[in-house]
Amino acid sequence: MDIELMTSSFPKLLNATVITLKLVSASLLFGIFLGTFFAILRTGRNKILKLFAYYYSYIFRGTPLLVQIFIIYFGLGQIEYLRSTIFWIVLKEPYWCAIIAFTLNTGAYTSEILRSAFETVNKGLIEAGQSLGLPSKKIFYKIKFPLAIRQSLPAYGNEMILMLKGTSLASTVTLMDLTGVAKFIISTTFKPIEIFIVAGSIYLFMTFLIHTFIKLIEKKLDFPK
Repeated sequence: MDIELMTSSFPKLLNATVITLKLVSASLLFGIFLGTFFAILRTGRNKILKLFAYYYSYIFRGTPLLVQIFIIYFGLGQIEYLRSTIFWIVLKEPYWCAIIAFTLNTGAYTSEILRSAFETVNKGLIEAGQSLGLPSKKIFYKIKFPLAIRQSLPAYGNEMILMLKGTSLASTVTLMDLTGVAKFIISTTFKPIEIFIVAGSIYLFMTFLIHTFIKLIEKKLDFPK
């Protein structure tokens, strides 16, 4: 075990973590809005919109994230029309292609998490709001949505961790994130074990932070007993 190599590579891997954190933060931020939107569609009354939201979730949960990244980065770039539009400013950059793929993927999982949370909200609470004469929108924002958020926290915490680990696939489209820099160092030192131990430890530490963060929010929003 080359301890000196592990020590010298740690600052480089730590610097690359900034890219990883940017990817996961942007993806989760956009994904929570996208997931909420599609979860509302899934629980709505419009059959066409419900079907659209269902197939969005089905497609992005049913295909590998790596394939989605390749389709967006390599596939869309093959369409001549897109190269002459304003979209090419975004699609030509691997960073934004990765964020688009990650956002669409986590949005699909988030929509399912929230949909199931919406459906598990106690109907008695909704009926109580209706008996008070509250409009449907107010019942949703004041009763249904806050309760669903609390109930979905454990599952969404897992999704955050999965998204963090999923960002390692960004290295396949030339992004020098944590995994990308680890691969580069390995290609020059030919010592994968030491480098991946350091990289894995950094991922594990970030996972610990996310887990602790979710637990603190759960405790703060816990229902009184």
